[in-house]
Amino acid sequence: MTIGVLALQGDFDAHRRRLEELGAQVVLVRKPDQLDQIDALIIPGGESGTFLKLLGEAGFEKLKQFVKMKPTFGTCAGAILLAAEVENPKQTGLGALNIRIRRNAYGRQIDSSIREGKFFADRCVGDNGAQGAEQHGSPLEMVFIRAPRIVDVGKNVEILATEGNDPVVVRQGKTMAATFHPELSEDTRVHRAFLDLVHNDLVEKGAG
Repeated sequence: MTIGVLALQGDFDAHRRRLEELGAQVVLVRKPDQLDQIDALIIPGGESGTFLKLLGEAGFEKLKQFVKMKPTFGTCAGAILLAAEVENPKQTGLGALNIRIRRNAYGRQIDSSIREGKFFADRCVGDNGAQGAEQHGSPLEMVFIRAPRIVDVGKNVEILATEGNDPVVVRQGKTMAATFHPELSEDTRVHRAFLDLVHNDLVEKGAG
């Protein structure tokens, strides 16, 4: 499988290293036509408004069509771009996830933190509840940097991880989002969950 990482800004290289560690082929996506060459995409952290400016109108429309068709995973700013509704302030999004998300909800860069949340491995694609269905979740280190908060989860959205009472990893169909930075932790399970989703999508299409 070939996974693209949107490489316009943010720590896209940390995602590249993690994906290669897990055996995926990686393409750093800098031009819209590169989206035609990949099976799935990660939109990394950064500044969501800057992403929109760098994409431009044509790039945004190309990305919007991609997200409708192929697996996409957004982290931090990427999660904001994938949301149906963005506040603080309002912002155009790709509308791929039926969630409402609030920008910079955990504070400024100085308020960044490492927290422990819960990851529900039994809900992840391809896990089949193996290794003892973790109904109550297992500990997961989470790195929050100027993080957004998911303030409302709509219909058909699954919660894959929580921090306190907040959903912090969600999935709807072929789309995943995390409000923190899983690429900055040594724990690979969030990326593995996305690769499982991509693998299943390829199998369904007869390409895997």
